[in-house]
Amino acid sequence: MRLLSNFAQKLRSFKRFAARVWRLAAPYFRSEDKWKARGLLAAIVLLNLGAVYMLVLLNEWNRVFYDALQNKDGAVFWTQLGRFTYLAFAFIIIAVYRFYLTQLLEVRWRAWMTTHYLQRWLADHAFYKLELARFTAGAAGTGGALHSKGTPDNPDQRIQEDINLFTTYSISLSMGLLNAVVTLVSFVGILWTLSGAFAFTLGGTSYSIPGFMVWMAVLYCALGSIATHYIGRPQIWLNYQQQQVEADFRHHMVRVREYSESIALDKGEAVERAHLDTRFSAVLANYLRLIKKQKNLVWFTNFFGQAAVVFPFVVAAPRFFSGAIQLGELMQIASAFGRVQDSLSWLVDNYSSLAAWRATTDRLTSFEDNISAVAQAGRAQAAINSEANATGAPAGPDTLAVSGLTLALPTGATLLSGVSLRAGPGESVLLNGPSGSGKSTLFRALAGIWPFASGQTHLPQDAMFIPQRPYFPDGKLRAALAYPEPAAQYSDEALKEALGDALLPQLASRLDDEDAWSQKLSGGEQQRLAIARVLLKKPRWIFADEATSALDEAAEKTLYAKLLASVRAANGSLVSIAHRPTVAAFHDRRWTLEKLPEGAGALYRLQAGAPALTASP
Repeated sequence: MRLLSNFAQKLRSFKRFAARVWRLAAPYFRSEDKWKARGLLAAIVLLNLGAVYMLVLLNEWNRVFYDALQNKDGAVFWTQLGRFTYLAFAFIIIAVYRFYLTQLLEVRWRAWMTTHYLQRWLADHAFYKLELARFTAGAAGTGGALHSKGTPDNPDQRIQEDINLFTTYSISLSMGLLNAVVTLVSFVGILWTLSGAFAFTLGGTSYSIPGFMVWMAVLYCALGSIATHYIGRPQIWLNYQQQQVEADFRHHMVRVREYSESIALDKGEAVERAHLDTRFSAVLANYLRLIKKQKNLVWFTNFFGQAAVVFPFVVAAPRFFSGAIQLGELMQIASAFGRVQDSLSWLVDNYSSLAAWRATTDRLTSFEDNISAVAQAGRAQAAINSEANATGAPAGPDTLAVSGLTLALPTGATLLSGVSLRAGPGESVLLNGPSGSGKSTLFRALAGIWPFASGQTHLPQDAMFIPQRPYFPDGKLRAALAYPEPAAQYSDEALKEALGDALLPQLASRLDDEDAWSQKLSGGEQQRLAIARVLLKKPRWIFADEATSALDEAAEKTLYAKLLASVRAANGSLVSIAHRPTVAAFHDRRWTLEKLPEGAGALYRLQAGAPALTASP
């Protein structure tokens, strides 16, 4: 009873896994590229069938050729050599085009899946929300575990490497399985006919087993497949783990490269080396465990394969030596048995590949589940916000309005509750409060990217945010300045004017220079370049988050004067997060975050409306 229960449980688990694989694989064959995809797949299937047919013809050729050798029949020998020439040539043509079309299908499938997942990863800020989710599960109880269970680590690896492995393994394994099934169907009848019956006497009664070689092949491969599964099963999890630790090691090296200047100034090379050594030690430790398991499987599969070479000769030898069959028929039996045995031992031969494919598929299905969950949560939150906006007080297109806004941290703690704010054109607002009180989080909620927010928010049209850490793509300076719009939309005069207004005249002659600007420029230059981007685009509303924290007071004063003049000229507004008194002087209102006592239901409250005469200490 327990055995049946375990079998039923494993069957349900397999059905769930098969459904998840279908969710990954099917969309491409139903996409806009479906007819080319289906045509390539059909051609590959036909070529595989053709290859099996050629093997059947070569099996028959074996019998005639070796009989000619035994009979010393020269005429038949030379005739069969000529026949082998065109059989081999046809087989080569099939093999070449099967390889070419298979590779073409893999490339097209990978290209479609990569485009599909890139689009979903970058849509609706999913890439940002997935990064937040990585820290959510462990944050409450463990202080922010790096990899929370069920959340995707290294989405870049999922898209770049796992999709490639999934398409490659899926096609090669499925075509291999198809080839094994067709080969089995094609050769089992031949082997059944050739092997004859096995007669024996037991307890005075005579028995005869027809197709004895077929049954021996089935028994031999069934035992081998069961043993292979239990020996090789640990490889599935170890392959999954190997991909994760490899990605962690690579990711940390990228971080060292990105923060090379800061690490060098802090003389943190020894610490980073220790971190990299720790991650690489995890790579080696898991890989050693994996190769030990692979070694066990290789022991068995090689023993299994070598025994299969002589097994048909051992079984068929008595009939050959008794004169019941000739050499050609013996070789045909051995060839047919080998084909049947190869087909039935497909699991044995491909278990390592299956383990790697299963690990890759688990990682991709996890990524798919998380992207779908983020999209579903986004739609649900949008519906809540839409309902709140519909029932709330109407706000004009040029008004910033917030009503009943509640912000939570990824841990679930409530940061702010029931916030209501309003600001109109011509006003300038300073948002201040203690560090870590949620000022930047409030900006994220206003921008619509914070997933742990509920309530009514209305962002004015033509608004632009300046984050604490601006992003500049590698490449030409003009592209970094115009980002995310194409640089061709702006004239050289406009680009140079923006750089001059942002106190970066020295960069005006370098618009076509290509560089890693996030590393090439100092912190202050990066902030000025971000402000130049805003002055270039001239939005009506500007939300600046510590946008001048790396500048001296004189530069800060000059740039804030330009920002304020820009929004007033467009009849807009400036909302800033800052601590310095020089910034406070450019604002006529202040929103202040104040810490609440424990048990108040939220960590902070927001006081609005005070004049911004000076910045809070």
